[in-house]
Amino acid sequence: RYCRLRSWNTLFVCGTDEYGTATETRALEEGLSPQELCDRYHAVHADVYAWFGISFDHFGRTTTPQQTRIAQDIFQRLLARGFLLQDTLEQLRCESCGRYLADRFVEGTCPFCGYAEARGDQCDKCGKLINAVELKNPQCKLCRGTPVVTPTQHLFLDLPKLEGRLEAWLERTWAAGDWTANARHITRTWLRDGLKPRCITRDLTWGTPVPLDGFRDKVFYVWFDAPIGYLSITANYTEQWERWWKNPQQ
Repeated sequence: RYCRLRSWNTLFVCGTDEYGTATETRALEEGLSPQELCDRYHAVHADVYAWFGISFDHFGRTTTPQQTRIAQDIFQRLLARGFLLQDTLEQLRCESCGRYLADRFVEGTCPFCGYAEARGDQCDKCGKLINAVELKNPQCKLCRGTPVVTPTQHLFLDLPKLEGRLEAWLERTWAAGDWTANARHITRTWLRDGLKPRCITRDLTWGTPVPLDGFRDKVFYVWFDAPIGYLSITANYTEQWERWWKNPQQ
């Protein structure tokens, strides 16, 4: 509002981040499809913001054709420039349900403290992060069957390839910018330990489809997909969305 009062060219967007395992899990619990669940909660969020008088130019969502188009375009550019690689992961697969189990679809005994109801990503008792295949006595949350460890191919961002360029950029911005001490420390820790390839695909159905042969039965991991929502929500507001996002001098 301050920017608008100053007559600065201003765009204020937000939206609901709707893809991913959490949505699939909650939809199953409520007996809805993921789309029905997202439609319900998008309306709830929009009403709350309207009640508070928060004046978004556009309150959007990530489940739109523009999101698919822009996310897949960014993916294709990364692929063409050699910033993606393939690798095999071992995941739990439930043969009864005929699906690989994302972290939140599996429970078991924590390998660290023995808590019997640990999730596939974290133990709520001891707080430690867990790889689902490390769980003892794993169970599928959908059918309570016993999943088996099965290899599956995934795509990764080749972050080590960017490490040198990133370090040079950071040195420049640390010297000229206003980074907090905490932000500097966390970033230095990542670089000290060396950047690792980051998986950007998941064996789910609810998400942006991966447009590459051999991976068309997968979707993008929500944390690859979700930040692109800011671009796609802008694209839902104006066809000239690139003027907002590709104009770094302004």
